[in-house]
Amino acid sequence: MSVVSYREVLPRTFSHKLGEPPRAGTKWVITVSEPISHQTAIDTIGIVHGSAHPEYAYLVCTDAQVNELDRHHVEIAYSYEVPPPGAEFGFQPNPLARPDVWSFSTGGAEVPAVRYYNGSGNGDIKSLVNSAGDMFEGVTALEAEVRLTISGNRATFPSATAAAVTNAVNDGTFLWGAAHTWQCSGITGSQASEVVNGLLVNYWQVGAELVFRASGHSLRLPDVGFNYLDGSSKKPVTVTGPAGLAVAATAPQPLNSNGTQKSAGSAPDILTRRVYPEVNFTAYFGVPPF
Repeated sequence: MSVVSYREVLPRTFSHKLGEPPRAGTKWVITVSEPISHQTAIDTIGIVHGSAHPEYAYLVCTDAQVNELDRHHVEIAYSYEVPPPGAEFGFQPNPLARPDVWSFSTGGAEVPAVRYYNGSGNGDIKSLVNSAGDMFEGVTALEAEVRLTISGNRATFPSATAAAVTNAVNDGTFLWGAAHTWQCSGITGSQASEVVNGLLVNYWQVGAELVFRASGHSLRLPDVGFNYLDGSSKKPVTVTGPAGLAVAATAPQPLNSNGTQKSAGSAPDILTRRVYPEVNFTAYFGVPPF
């Protein structure tokens, strides 16, 4: 028999610096009659990645270092740390079994300005026009965004999912947002490898970024044009010129929802047009693990 005996070497170590997670360590010595493999030494002690510390249950084994002291003695030093995010749902040494990690950040995005808040409060929203009812061109405003990053591990890169959801918007309620308020801006992936209890695991580290805007990701456009509908005919819009004569307009004019021309000085309506496909975000991304 190669393994004669084994024992824990005292004292155990423990450190906890203010503002940082605690760390701990234990050491074991194996007495052997002949050399053994490092994996055999680890299997002899039975402490693997994810094993709880014998005193501090909130620490798990994350590292094992094997040192051959001499021909008949092998030392194993174990390091214990606070489990990574998601481990509260069950620490998983296997990267493919770990839950996804969701993280949020906020910022602002520049969008076309086509509406404004009239007076005090937020209840009276009107089209952004000048005193003559003409739209301002090229005006932009900042809108708040919430960015969600979902990080997880996959056996293969989800290329089909990436093609289906990139630039798409949610077709129904997702988290706190109504339909079309979330958009997937992209999915990234990089190859990675880990050795888990003696086995090599190859996988992909995948990240999806979703962007929330309260106003949605559809286009908001003023309902204006150089032509209007007159029955089944399309005619150029006109304005009142000198001597009260109707002349062709040099700027697009507001239209009614049926395509007819609005009266002079009327503010244009704002059209909402969705230009991105919609998909079921919950089916693709699930829900946060909390």
